[in-house]
Amino acid sequence: MRDFFILWLERIINIVIIIGAVAVFVAGLAAMLTGGHGAGMGAGLAMGIGIWIGGALYLVVIGGLAYLGLGIYNNTLRTANAVERLAAQGDGAPSQASGRVTT
Repeated sequence: MRDFFILWLERIINIVIIIGAVAVFVAGLAAMLTGGHGAGMGAGLAMGIGIWIGGALYLVVIGGLAYLGLGIYNNTLRTANAVERLAAQGDGAPSQASGRVTT
């Protein structure tokens, strides 16, 4: 059940990032087309480019943090599985608790 929620969280994050990218593009384009509301001809272009740059940075930071959290979860799960496999092998590896190292 846990994997179901993690899988769907990743899918929802993907969808939100795509919708956010489309929204940033449309908002920048709308700002360019509507102009600066009397602030001059270049104001709309500057606002649109500013929206694109700011929106792209926002999406990269927020999306990166979301995927970082999922990556930490996946790495922790893989590490736990690897440790369980090593413990199940019981190959006579020295114990950390004993402090003895055999060569």
